[in-house]
Amino acid sequence: MTTENNEKLSLLDDVALKAQMLMANLKEGANDGYDHSVTSAGEKGLKSGKVSELTAIAPLTKDGAARIKRILEITKGNLAGATNVGTLHDLRLVFLDNDTKLLFCTAYDGDWDAYINDFATKIPELMDLLFGNVEGWPGIKSPTVKQFILDHQITATGWYVGVPHLTVRDIARNDKIVRGINKAIEQAQ
Repeated sequence: MTTENNEKLSLLDDVALKAQMLMANLKEGANDGYDHSVTSAGEKGLKSGKVSELTAIAPLTKDGAARIKRILEITKGNLAGATNVGTLHDLRLVFLDNDTKLLFCTAYDGDWDAYINDFATKIPELMDLLFGNVEGWPGIKSPTVKQFILDHQITATGWYVGVPHLTVRDIARNDKIVRGINKAIEQAQ
């Protein structure tokens, strides 16, 4: 990742850029005690701590954007079934090029294969309702779906995770603890 970018800069430009980043981090950077560095998440994608990213761009069918917009309108944007995946931090759907392409971005815990398997076993109908609007979508349970996703996936150029050591399960557990403490405090007053 960095080697590829360094090849495009002269040595002098590279040194100047490193000095600028060092100064910016000294002035503006906060040490929260977390390691925010990124590594490869496998064949494609990045990983920071326990959290990985998946970014994909794919062409839509003729009425694909209209159908996805209608799904989001019907659900008021609440794709609650996605909670069943259990490792999903967030997902974003963005229409590109006059609604002819879909940008899908997500952050999740763990490994790519397990994440895609969770889509197939835990929310197959939701996946096919959404991505059935993508040209060539084989269906989430198809043996070719992983290759289809890889063919459309691109690795993010840059990515930052605020709390890279917490999984979705960790966050939910911490939230329950805080709510319990707050409830006890309110009841004691």
